[in-house]
Amino acid sequence: MYTYERVAILESANPNVAEFENINCGGMYMSSLLVNEKPILILPSLAEKLGLNEAVLLQQIHYWLVRSRHLKEGRKWIYNTYKDWKKQMPFWSHATIGRTIRSLEERGYLVSANFNASKMDKTKWYTIDYQKLAEWEESLGMEHRESQSEELNITDCDSEDDNVQQPIPEITTETTTEKKDIPYAAVIEYLNSQTQSAYRTGSKKTKNLIRARWLEGFRLEDFKKVIDLKAEEWLHDPYWRKFLRPETLFGTRFESYLNQKPLTKQLREEDFNLDD
Repeated sequence: MYTYERVAILESANPNVAEFENINCGGMYMSSLLVNEKPILILPSLAEKLGLNEAVLLQQIHYWLVRSRHLKEGRKWIYNTYKDWKKQMPFWSHATIGRTIRSLEERGYLVSANFNASKMDKTKWYTIDYQKLAEWEESLGMEHRESQSEELNITDCDSEDDNVQQPIPEITTETTTEKKDIPYAAVIEYLNSQTQSAYRTGSKKTKNLIRARWLEGFRLEDFKKVIDLKAEEWLHDPYWRKFLRPETLFGTRFESYLNQKPLTKQLREEDFNLDD
């Protein structure tokens, strides 16, 4: 039975705080501000690891990925503009949404690409790097749910639109041909030769990164330039050489690396002929 009861705010540091009336339902107070609609749920451990905003957005993207039927390169994707994300999370500004997305991209938990038929359409597509999350889970001794990865790497794709916005970009002959022409092996083999590495040319994760940059308009010579610039800068540094990897070089900072000025050559003793 519902009864009305006056509730006092006790021990308040503000003497001007007024008492308010609420509804008492069997000893539990019911407020119109507390979960009378579908909440966004996040794990405290995820928020601690990534930050609160990042955890909220990643969970929301996961929610849509589970329901997505857009299969690209063996992975589920969703697509949205910042404006569309704000409709789902009106408590954030466009700037906050942009910063949060970039943070997740730069840390490797969120992968973005452009699968739109029109090059004028800049709507970004997103998926989550569940393998990176699994590695973090393992480091914490948490049990990874294999069914989740299997669910998001399906082999069939329904044409029904259940994504977060309209319209669905068309898959054209132009984009199919473009995909076949991407020189995945050439990029990876060049990376291996310049960084003394042995990355696999068939790695889906690496190919996704290369394809994302390719669809942004970058070409083989751009990949080689980034590899050369960063190899010159990092290869002989014990700390930084570990970042000579696809997820760093071909990630969202690719264009920034491409426009980096070459290092000024530092002369070493072996550059001089001391016998003369």
